Amino acid sequence: MEMTLRWYGSKSDSVTLQQIRQIPGVTGVITTLYETQPGDLWSREEIHARKVEVEAAGLHISGIESVNIHDSIKIGSPDRDKYIDNYIKTLERLGQEDIHIVCYNFMPVFDWTRTELARVRYDGSTVLAYSQKTIDSIDPAKMFDSISSDSNGFVLPGWEPERMAHIKELFEMYQDIDDEKLFANLKYFLEAIMPVCDKYDINMAIHPDDPAWSVFGLPRIIINLPNLQRMMKMVDDPHNGVTFCSGSYGTNPDNDLPGMIRALKGRIHFAHVRNLQHNFPGDFEEAAHLSRDGSFDMYEIMKALYDIDFSGPIRPDHGRMIWGEVAMPGYGLYDRALGAAYLNGLWEAIEKGEKQHAAK
Repeated sequence: MEMTLRWYGSKSDSVTLQQIRQIPGVTGVITTLYETQPGDLWSREEIHARKVEVEAAGLHISGIESVNIHDSIKIGSPDRDKYIDNYIKTLERLGQEDIHIVCYNFMPVFDWTRTELARVRYDGSTVLAYSQKTIDSIDPAKMFDSISSDSNGFVLPGWEPERMAHIKELFEMYQDIDDEKLFANLKYFLEAIMPVCDKYDINMAIHPDDPAWSVFGLPRIIINLPNLQRMMKMVDDPHNGVTFCSGSYGTNPDNDLPGMIRALKGRIHFAHVRNLQHNFPGDFEEAAHLSRDGSFDMYEIMKALYDIDFSGPIRPDHGRMIWGEVAMPGYGLYDRALGAAYLNGLWEAIEKGEKQHAAK
């Protein structure tokens, strides 16, 4: 595996490439052209410039997160083909720049949902958190206003102000879309892009819905193993794979995370490894990556990835705000650096333990 860190670019991220380069064991970044909008055609010049910038810092681009998908594709509107065409051309340009992993999602309206961006934990750190009780009592049109004041002045992925300004229209667009229609529209999209993925060896890694259930009545389909298996079977191409995000699938305690990993051998192209603390049904918060700080057995998650010979990029995710850092919630430097070191340590211990066992 390769340890990486997500980086939004020098214009949008408080963390610098120089800082990332100094995290032991981190050799690549997962990046994007953050200023682009869903449906935009990415220019090869901008992609190349980002690649040059990253490589000048002694790192490389391990993958893209994300090339966001226009809502017309998700709802299957008559104009979707022009946006799919832009997506295909963007993938082609990424392939020409020797970039081979693209993480994306198929979530309606909200890319991810949290009710708090700075819940104070027992140790004084602040974290992203979710309360179903709050969701059930709030007007979704006011959701953005309720959390934006805690964003520390950063634009949150999937919660761009330009997009949230049209939230009522977005909900109207999806009013007739159920799980089956969303699956059908995902299939249409994947069938259209697979030829360019095959040509340039681009692994598409779908990100799970977060949380892993319907929010505000919107359909959610990338939530569990049966749905993932359906998604892979309906477009059965090795380039049609998944981003295994332990935190997103783990929002539902019924999801067996190590078991899912083993069942998805060969189709996990990218992994987000993070920890959550489940307080009670419908209420969870991000935790430190250390197993005992949350509800997940991080050793077993990393062991499962090792057991399936996972060789793709891993990144720590949704770090706490600690030590007075002011950054995009979930994406500061300090706690993600601690997370990267911890995950690398687990991997080293697993690897050496397996080699010692094999030698006996």
